[in-house]
Amino acid sequence: MAEQDKQSAETSAGTDFAATVERLERLVAQLESGELSLEGSLSAFEEGVRLTRDAQRRLDEAELRVRTLIERPDGGVDLEPFPPAAEDDGER
Repeated sequence: MAEQDKQSAETSAGTDFAATVERLERLVAQLESGELSLEGSLSAFEEGVRLTRDAQRRLDEAELRVRTLIERPDGGVDLEPFPPAAEDDGER
């Protein structure tokens, strides 16, 4: 339990977005494993909700920054779709 509290404190201290996603993935794996107690599952779920909200906030802020950078002087915005992501070949 102390390990979860430590990880939660580290996450809220301002880790990067990728670390937040990795922590969410670990929480999902723990929850899916069925090895956690009810209390542990609830704690993991609560942390997951906090992390998800933090990740969504970061994405929203990033979108605002991008929109600000591409806004035209007349107030219009030139929105262009991102190029398609390269196919993931399973390697990282």
